Amino acid sequence: MAEHKNNEAQAGIEEIVGTAVANALQAQIPQLQAQIVQQVLRALPAPGAAHEGQSPSHEGTSANGLVQAVAQIHAGSTQKEILRALLDAGSQHCARIALFVVKSGAASGWQARGFADDDAVKDFPLDLHSGPVAHSYQNRVATPANIAEMGGQFIDHFGRPANEQALLLPLALKDKVAALVYADSGDSGLLAADALELLVIATSAWLEVVSLRKTAAPREDIAPPPPEVEKSAAPVQTVSSFSDPFASHAPKHVPAKVVADPAPAAEVVEVASAHSAAAAAVATDPLAGLSPEDADTHRKAQRFARLLVDEIKLYNQAKVAEGRRNKDLYDRLKEDIEKSRGTWQKRYGSTVAASGEYFQAEIVRSLAEDDLSVMGANFRR
Repeated sequence: MAEHKNNEAQAGIEEIVGTAVANALQAQIPQLQAQIVQQVLRALPAPGAAHEGQSPSHEGTSANGLVQAVAQIHAGSTQKEILRALLDAGSQHCARIALFVVKSGAASGWQARGFADDDAVKDFPLDLHSGPVAHSYQNRVATPANIAEMGGQFIDHFGRPANEQALLLPLALKDKVAALVYADSGDSGLLAADALELLVIATSAWLEVVSLRKTAAPREDIAPPPPEVEKSAAPVQTVSSFSDPFASHAPKHVPAKVVADPAPAAEVVEVASAHSAAAAAVATDPLAGLSPEDADTHRKAQRFARLLVDEIKLYNQAKVAEGRRNKDLYDRLKEDIEKSRGTWQKRYGSTVAASGEYFQAEIVRSLAEDDLSVMGANFRR
């Protein structure tokens, strides 16, 4: 009996600690987002700078353009959304871009943008043991390449970029390379290597934040580790503590000496709540009555509004303090506010989330700290 009571007490303590950790981490998410943006901006090259042998940046590679691209990546709430946002953002800085999943000692195509047939990238194998692919994978560094170094099979399948130049970038998670990003200039000559590298770094950092958030959530089970993999010429890397964004992606081309992993990398399985949790969600969630698709759109719109307002605060700290003190915050930040409002409207103004007016609400909540008077008389209610 005493042992049973001790077990119950221990379970209660674990639940309390788990909730406290989750709440603490959730409170730190905006700061982590701001830190990532700051790191990206600090790493920006001087205007006009580019990697040796690479095409200079084209329109859209300004600091503001990159901040907006990072905000789009941060708007993703799942790993697949984040990676798709990376490809979408990356396609603004090169003509062709593709992501290749690294799993079980093999790299195979996942998704692409800008190719004559983007679906042709799916399951296409890359050789991890030679050329610029091996160099980027093994050394975890961005690697410029001549298209001839990608091999005849690659060229026959996808064709040559006009200037023969390409770029390989490692997407690292938990100090392991989970994917490789390929980019080239196609027929346009656009290949902004620095911008692409910064987007990949920002994506890796945000995926780590998402992973930490999930790790802090209540956990029901942890999948067993994958079976050991035989050593090969290139080190086989796994992402053992990261929720695998490619769990359903099984590479078709596995090296002969590598034992295929029948299960994805160990994944933290979130608690699929019991009936009491579901009932509580219906009672407290204002979106509970909507369809899953509409509710998801509303939540994404809220997150995007939060990111945009966090960006305004990050780069205008002095103006925010002065505006609150003098109660003319809107007049001081009008240009930034309306520009960000337009960005939010462009994405969500014609969706079901428009009725939520989430950007306006976030301005009041975050910038004004729920005190409308500090916005001033010119702020529209």
